[in-house]
Amino acid sequence: GSPVVVEIASGDYRLDEPLDLDDSDGGTESAPVIWRPRQGEEVRLHAGALLDGFQRVDDEATLQRLPEHARGKVWQVDLARAGVTNFGHPAAGGLELFFDGTPLTLARWPNEGFDRITGLVGGDPVDVRGTRGDAQGNLYVRRTRLQRWAAEPDPWAHGYWFWDWADERHRIQRVDAEYGVLELEPPAHRYGYRTGQWFYGYNLLCELDEPGEWYLDRQTGVLYLWPPTDVDAAEVSVSVGQHVVRMKGVANLTLQGLTFEFARGDAVQVRDARQVVIDNCTFRNLGGWAVTVSGGHGVRVKQCHIHGTGNGGIVLAGGDRTTLSSSDHVAEDNHIHHYGRVNRMYQPALQISGVGQQVRHNHIHHAPHMAIQFAGNDHLIELNEIHHVCLESNDAGAIYSGRDWTWRGTIIRHNLLWEITGFEDRGCVGVYLDDMLCGTQITGNLFYRVTRAAMIGGGRDCLVQDNLFVDCVPATHVDARAMNWASYHVETTMRDRLERMPVASPIWAQRYPELLTIWEEEAAAPKGNIIRRNVCQGGVWDGLREDARSYVELSANLVADDVGLEGTAPRFGLRADSLAHSIGFQQIPLEHVGPRDPSTR
Repeated sequence: GSPVVVEIASGDYRLDEPLDLDDSDGGTESAPVIWRPRQGEEVRLHAGALLDGFQRVDDEATLQRLPEHARGKVWQVDLARAGVTNFGHPAAGGLELFFDGTPLTLARWPNEGFDRITGLVGGDPVDVRGTRGDAQGNLYVRRTRLQRWAAEPDPWAHGYWFWDWADERHRIQRVDAEYGVLELEPPAHRYGYRTGQWFYGYNLLCELDEPGEWYLDRQTGVLYLWPPTDVDAAEVSVSVGQHVVRMKGVANLTLQGLTFEFARGDAVQVRDARQVVIDNCTFRNLGGWAVTVSGGHGVRVKQCHIHGTGNGGIVLAGGDRTTLSSSDHVAEDNHIHHYGRVNRMYQPALQISGVGQQVRHNHIHHAPHMAIQFAGNDHLIELNEIHHVCLESNDAGAIYSGRDWTWRGTIIRHNLLWEITGFEDRGCVGVYLDDMLCGTQITGNLFYRVTRAAMIGGGRDCLVQDNLFVDCVPATHVDARAMNWASYHVETTMRDRLERMPVASPIWAQRYPELLTIWEEEAAAPKGNIIRRNVCQGGVWDGLREDARSYVELSANLVADDVGLEGTAPRFGLRADSLAHSIGFQQIPLEHVGPRDPSTR
């Protein structure tokens, strides 16, 4: 047979309800179904509403609420005219506004970045290993704005209230302008609040003070906008629908060359599908993820351009961990950037779980938190270029996983990670094997200007080999946390997760024999870790903690002021006369790192 092609005529297609595809919509291996635009034409599938009929704000009461310099520059439109009556929630997942394809900012202060908590009213102290705060969301802040905020009907705050990796949005319950106190509406943030942590206020008409900001009065349905350019000449749109395409049980189907936009949730959801391909598509201006894949076998997301998502990029979940059967899902040659717009933390470009996902040749950059998060077994993460991630977080990792002895078999090789230094350059991690993660290989990667480049957080049986570290502080880190401050996890989370898996079954015993004897082998100790044949120039090589050092095999590593680099940052190679070759160092195939089509970089 030959492919069955569904050609879509050029244009914008608004889907008030998602396009649902099931097993009757697929093809066969020899005759797959391909959805694509007509040759040379562009097709956009969106879940939004286009707005027109803006009027300049002229009623006196609203003008008085606006900053003085904004009066006469703000426009308004009644969303009911566009048939939009469900506004969602200011916390996340609700209506968003886009102007000529750019997400605009819900009116806030400060306009960029954050302000700081200056103190805590107190009453319920929190102390986490010496990091002190309070469990109650009553915060002293600078008083300069509070008089205006007190008159707002629905003020909100978004902050990193205690830890640098845990953000949350709260409604502001009360503003005390006299004493400079913000009272946040319960329930309180799960970790509490800490002086010096950062936040901003938003959903504030009184702070609509520059072009590109907007505000929605949820009582009247009137949207206010200070347009960046002529509002009548622009495409102004709001997100309405939850998804654009949903597939369930589909086989042998390809979506090719399409643009997806303006969903409040995930653009494309794929469940229990086989041999589905999402090829050369654009995903932008979404409230959720671009593509989520769960279950099934052999789904590929390739050569897609993903940016401006509210959550992360692609989710790949599948395979059977009890039998270690692989799903063979693949994400390759994608360009994913400026994601995590709304939900900032734990929304990576690529989130993979289950067994046997492959993530390769992707280019990932500019995000508040991590690039790749993995859980489960036997994944392959290779030939990706990652930079300028974890921009709004510390104690975070560009490639991250943790807290399960049974998540083993993942290979992280031949990746280029550069300029990853954390929020305010206060430190971040390149590959972060957190909380006793085991059995992972970090081989043949190039780390340039990454703080704490390769980190083993108390885990076992990990290999760090043939990596090139340039100006990393430090290049390597191993600790013994399960023997000290994190020991409470050993008999709780770690034991529970170990006992859930059939580690004595033939397939597990053959694949991961170390798990059979873990309780007899100092379970909490970071045993079996090997760091060898790595090359380090500049920065700091050795970040091993003394209580872990005796458990680690360190051998044949080259640390020097000049290891024989050639090329320009960040793509360094090693000269033919480099001392690295004498230790058997394997050259990193930098020419193959990143998307294979240069136009997608």
